[in-house]
Amino acid sequence: MRKILLPLLLFCVTIQACAQTVEQKIDELLTTYATQNKLNGTVLVAEKGKIIYEKGFGYRNAELKIPNDVNSIFQIGSITKQITSAVIMELQQEGKLSVHDKLSKYFPGFLNGDKITIENLLTHTSGIHNYTEDTVIMKNDVTKHYSEEQMMALFKSYPPDFEPGARWSYSNSAYSILGYIIEKVEKKPYEQVVRQRIFQPLGMSNSGFDFTHLSSPNKTTGYFSLSPKVAVAPIVDSTIAFSAGAVYTTVGDLYKWDRAIYTDKILKPESWKAVFTPYKNKYGYGWGIDSAFGKQYVAHSGGIHGFSSYIIRFPQDEAVVIAFDNSSSNVLGPISKNIAAILFNQPYELPGAKKSIAVDSAILKQYVGEYQLAPGFIITVTLDNNGLKGQATGQPAFELFAEKENLFFLKVVDAKIEFVKDASGTVTEMVLYQNGEHRGKKIK
Repeated sequence: MRKILLPLLLFCVTIQACAQTVEQKIDELLTTYATQNKLNGTVLVAEKGKIIYEKGFGYRNAELKIPNDVNSIFQIGSITKQITSAVIMELQQEGKLSVHDKLSKYFPGFLNGDKITIENLLTHTSGIHNYTEDTVIMKNDVTKHYSEEQMMALFKSYPPDFEPGARWSYSNSAYSILGYIIEKVEKKPYEQVVRQRIFQPLGMSNSGFDFTHLSSPNKTTGYFSLSPKVAVAPIVDSTIAFSAGAVYTTVGDLYKWDRAIYTDKILKPESWKAVFTPYKNKYGYGWGIDSAFGKQYVAHSGGIHGFSSYIIRFPQDEAVVIAFDNSSSNVLGPISKNIAAILFNQPYELPGAKKSIAVDSAILKQYVGEYQLAPGFIITVTLDNNGLKGQATGQPAFELFAEKENLFFLKVVDAKIEFVKDASGTVTEMVLYQNGEHRGKKIK
């Protein structure tokens, strides 16, 4: 249930690469990412109603050596939000609710409920704290079943982040509440409503919610890492992720969803226009709206234990890239935008393998310790004969490779760690560069 990644400016590597066909360029790009252990999943690329590339990489099940293919089923995390927002808009079309309804209409007594609108929930401007930032819940309770009452009590236990409408802050809590509102209006479980209104009309027969009990042979296993050690991720229960991130699907099924947006099968044109209207932080109703290559695009990423996903659509060209991964990849956004650059004959580059340097053990010893990046989230740095290792709370330890004397990279994910010293030369802080910049003080 991650946030949207920013666009990158990319460059062509060789004249020969620029002379290849679109399909060859895409395949070379993705194969390079896969061989560098940065892609383990399935990718679909389509333009003007025609699939031009669809292929799996790596393993659906690494232990059994079952490869990913176009039929692999993945959890897609926050891409679920655009489906939730579409149901809300369909209910508004039918006069069953309004995006201007107050939260208090459905949940009396909720703090700021008379100020928070459904639109605030849709656009992440409600001020309701994001429960997935609670590291205790995310570490200990993700496999448990939670009722609506338990989840709402959890949301109420956090103080508001800000006054409704004042700012933008990504909130899975808000999108879970939208699912409960859908249930109150329709008097049916959220999952049943989505099946009847979205999945069945569009023929999305490989899509659903309860990934824990899915018995399909095409079900993928989610991993925190595949190299150097295999670390299987727990499956997040659908009652925890719910309408903010519980959907599972295939790239082919999500492509059916993409094609439906060009029609009035689900929503009328005026409703789609509202969905794709940017509010604060260039966010609409379950979609980010931005531009690249002189074209507007709409996109969203997804991240849930063991899985990541990304969809980017260029409506003017009817072009879409859908990328799923079951090894917790952090580069699906850049991968997808590289593919878009290929589609529009724009510069791009193949990822290069990072080279490490040797650093004296006396210097490395200075970095050993614990660094707190958030309440309950600590990265512990240790030193052995092989060099530095970093271990985040609840995760395996991974080797850190020196790019500079104080800057290190990981090979298992696209991330870097920088160690910061004060004026006296004492290491005081760590900076983690992964989907943004995250600072942590040395506490031990």
